[in-house]
Amino acid sequence: MRTILATVTCGDLAAVYRRDETGVVELVLSPAGKTADIVRDDCAAEPLVQAKIIGDDYPFGFSQGRTMRNATTVTKHMTYGEPTVSRDETAGNVTVTTSITDDRGWHYEHTLTMTPASRAAEIRMAVVNDSARPVTFEMLSSFTLGSLSPYSTGLDPENLTLHRLRSTWSAEGRVLSQPVEDLELEPSWQQYSANSVRFGSIGSFPVREWVPFVGVTDRRAGVTWAAATTHASSWQIEAYRRDDGLSLSGGVADREFGQWTHTVRPGERFDAPYAVATAVVGGLDEAAQALAGNVRKDLHTPSCEDRLPVIFNEFCSTWGCPSEQSVTEQLDAVKALGVEYFVIDAGWFDDQAFESASRFGKWEVSRTAFPHGMKTVVDRIHEAGLKAGIWFEFEIAGREEPDCFNKAEWLLKRDGLPITSGNRRWWDMRNPEVREYLAHKVIDFLRDNGFDYMKVDYNDTIGIGCETPGDPHASLGEGLYDQIQASQTFFRRIREELPDLMIEICASGGHRLVQSFMRIGAMASFSDAHECDYIPVVAANMHRMILPRQSQIWAVVRDEEPDDKLYYQISSGLLGRLCFSGDATAFAGRKNEIIRDGVAFYHEAAPVIDRGESHWYGPRLGSYSRPTGWQAIARDGETGTAADGRTLVVLHTFHDAPSTITVPVDGNDDAAARIARTFHRDGIAVTLDDTMLTVSGLADFDGVAVLLDAK
Repeated sequence: MRTILATVTCGDLAAVYRRDETGVVELVLSPAGKTADIVRDDCAAEPLVQAKIIGDDYPFGFSQGRTMRNATTVTKHMTYGEPTVSRDETAGNVTVTTSITDDRGWHYEHTLTMTPASRAAEIRMAVVNDSARPVTFEMLSSFTLGSLSPYSTGLDPENLTLHRLRSTWSAEGRVLSQPVEDLELEPSWQQYSANSVRFGSIGSFPVREWVPFVGVTDRRAGVTWAAATTHASSWQIEAYRRDDGLSLSGGVADREFGQWTHTVRPGERFDAPYAVATAVVGGLDEAAQALAGNVRKDLHTPSCEDRLPVIFNEFCSTWGCPSEQSVTEQLDAVKALGVEYFVIDAGWFDDQAFESASRFGKWEVSRTAFPHGMKTVVDRIHEAGLKAGIWFEFEIAGREEPDCFNKAEWLLKRDGLPITSGNRRWWDMRNPEVREYLAHKVIDFLRDNGFDYMKVDYNDTIGIGCETPGDPHASLGEGLYDQIQASQTFFRRIREELPDLMIEICASGGHRLVQSFMRIGAMASFSDAHECDYIPVVAANMHRMILPRQSQIWAVVRDEEPDDKLYYQISSGLLGRLCFSGDATAFAGRKNEIIRDGVAFYHEAAPVIDRGESHWYGPRLGSYSRPTGWQAIARDGETGTAADGRTLVVLHTFHDAPSTITVPVDGNDDAAARIARTFHRDGIAVTLDDTMLTVSGLADFDGVAVLLDAK
């Protein structure tokens, strides 16, 4: 049996705290309207914290090497206090704090926060060592959720689906949804074996192989739970089942998975990175967007970002060889198109192509490419009425800057040697001398030259971790975690010293798209998918990962490409932030007219891009390299905002597409009253019949955008 200790609600989300007969306190999330349907009490309660301390017994049930959950740290030593609820009546925020005491003299603090500004809850876990001896953890969760699904009892076979998001370079965010039975997440006949699916990413690319996200759908109840870790170093998430209830947990990758241990000394406190979690009526798409939207309340951007300005980035114009001359030519070509940011990308510090060189660390302007210095070029951009941006990869030292590459005392090490990957080594961002050096090379450079915008790239991963100077016993995973925390502290210093600076987060495209970085940057590169057919597929995937207002999508204009291809490319950009690049001579003639029309459509649709909920239509896509069929995203504007009553539909066709496609557009009451604006090539017809939008005259690789308005 379960005793309900507290039920707290905020908006559509409810958090139910229950105690079982052994004294364990668990958290059950539920849509607020479904709490009366919670019935499961026939499984082990999932503790508020999962932890493993060195010296404690490891879990049994064939667990070692598969999971560290439910070690004796959890099963024998923890006593759970009552959850304490506090409310901020002015803001409507709710905070629930629960203390868990270890009988050996330390305690954990589990804090859940809900706010009307988010459809997700933030969960924080801290350890405070009140004892007289150090305690070393080899696993500590950021979040746990259990008793899934709480709306049924018994095995509940063939009902639960586990959702994950795959990710690789230039193809981020592919959905993988599997019945839990296919993952062998069923209890054994004696409920002995501990069945676990543990997945994550190791290194400083947190969005590689997997996105730090998990979802579970109860198909019969129509409810989906989702959770995400937020830190930018090695992470793990586990789906675990030993009896009839399914549990989820996640946080820093543990000792088995990510070579992490951490010692909390007497009197010290360790705060695990926070996680976000939610429960929604609906499926994966609704739950994922609820999590991604949690970042919005923490965004701090200049007022110009309110209208989602269009970007021009010259990387696909010069491929890493920018110059004063190239910037001038491109500026003349694009300044009248409605672009507001002009970004000089990689290579401004080098006389060779960025792709073939590695002159990182000194960050000195190439006098060959920019003979009059950078300030002259920035002034020219400003005179054209645009804001000026610049590219950095400041956490790196490159092989062709030997004074940096060989400065061993400033570099990350493993086995006593600088960690080297290709032509890159990593500055130790924990070192105050490194931070002061970069403050001069980066912050002073931005300030002195008058830059408004910085794109921060990061083009390799540290791997399993690094050593901690002065602490030979520190684990590699702990070194990695501390390194990335120090990097983010430096990012925040940039924001503090240059509060009006726009920061774009990039890591070989989309490999740093986690909430801790999305709170720092105003925008992010959605991917390194520059000129491929599946750009709109990845751009749509981003809606489950980050806010579309932060998702910068490439639209590369080429002389040799047919004019009508621009409809496909610009429509891709309408799934987020529109970013042009390409041949300076291509922004003319008929292409110029299409771009102007596309930019005007983008500005009109910007409120819906910014605030709304997206819905996916079309057949399942298999190959990204040769996509077939079609995809449509219908984004309904958020009630009470400038997007209220409006719907944006973005349609793309691929190989073997039908000539006519119908998309339902009934997400907003009366949203489909009229077609306000369309963007497509000649020969395509768009009609609206009640709540069905029909597009005909389509061919392979068409792009169509339609803005519906009820006003």
